[in-house]
Formats: sequence, C-alpha cells, structure tokens
Amino acid sequence: MQYPFRPGMVLIDLDGTLVDSVPDLTYCIDEMMTRLGRPPHGEAAVRQWVGNGVERLVARALTGALDGEPQAADFERALPIFLDLYAEQTSARSGLYPGVREGLELLSARHYRLGCVTNKAARFTEPLLAAVGIRDAFELVISGDTLPEKKPSPVPLLHAAAHFGVEPAAALMLGDSVSDVKAARAAGFGIICVSYGYNHGDDIRTAEPDAVIDSFTELSALLAD
Repeated sequence: MQYPFRPGMVLIDLDGTLVDSVPDLTYCIDEMMTRLGRPPHGEAAVRQWVGNGVERLVARALTGALDGEPQAADFERALPIFLDLYAEQTSARSGLYPGVREGLELLSARHYRLGCVTNKAARFTEPLLAAVGIRDAFELVISGDTLPEKKPSPVPLLHAAAHFGVEPAAALMLGDSVSDVKAARAAGFGIICVSYGYNHGDDIRTAEPDAVIDSFTELSALLAD
C-alpha cells in the first residue's frame, strides 16, 4: 500500500487502539480472582493478556499464562462472575487515548466513512463507545459476537467492506495487535497500527504493518484529503 492513501472506508479496532480499557478489565479480573479465593494479578499482567475477547482473558487469568487452558469447571465458574462485573464496570475507568478524538475529528472533516471492528462482545462494545463519546463517529460497529468469526479472521473486515460497497484493496484497518494485522492481510486491506496498544508485550513493528503511528494525529500525513 502506498501512502498518502485515500481509502474508501476506515475500520478501527477498539481496545488498545481507541480506548485504554485495561483499568476496568483489571478491576474485574482481580475482583473475580478474589471471589474465587485466588490472588489478584494486577494491571501489568492483565495488560499482557488483553486482545482476544473476554473468554481468553478469563482463561489467561485462571492459568496465569497467555496460552494456558484452565480446568473446565474453573472456567465455567469464573466466566459468569467476570461478565457480571464487567457489565457494571465497562467504562468506569476506561478512556480514549491521547489524540484519538482529534484523529476522529480529522477523519470526519475529510469525509471518511468509519466503522469499528472489535472482538469485544456487543453488550460491552456499544456502552463503552457511548460512554467515551465516540459512538456517533461510526456508521457501522462489528463486535466479537456479530458474526460467526472474529479477528484474526478476515470475515468481519470483508463484511464491513461489503456493507460500505468498498473493494478490500481500497479499504484500511487501524489496529494495535498482530490479530489486526493478520485480519487485514487476509482481507486484502491496508493496515496501520498504533505503537501503544495491546500486543501481548511484543513490538507491533515485528508484525510488519504498512505503518506504525504513536498518535491518531499522525494520520493527517498518511491519509489524503
């Protein structure tokens, strides 16, 4: 993909790209662990585990490992506790990253069509977008349970392209993780990543996105008027 580029649409990831949701996720994970009679993990650990949906986050908390699988009975006990907690605490501590609001205003001023594509379930996605004041920026929101598959599958991205009537080669994804890069590459989208998000502690540059930015305000130079 050659930049500056004017895509027909821009899809943007939620957690780690638009919103730092780790403070709320940490509160809920640690409270879940306490109720299970286990020690809490703290924010530094949870920050390494976010990015593949709450089911994987709960599994990681139970095992203390990125790829571990908990006992089925433990998971079945823990997940409802976490879901109830997070339904109440989705946005109590979360907020937009610096530069996001200005970047969205820039895209709106340039008349870009925007969608949000996340692995977070709709019951959490919609309230969070509303709480941080950016729901109206998006014509389309695809959550982790909207379709049969979620990122890193290309299915959500291709669904959005069809919705907007845009060829994948003329579409762009903004994300923070290797999951976003894999989905974009599989769908034939351009992909720009932020440097500050959730990628399990790995530098997103190793995934070789088209470009890496430190702030949404840098989109001004990458996306054409």
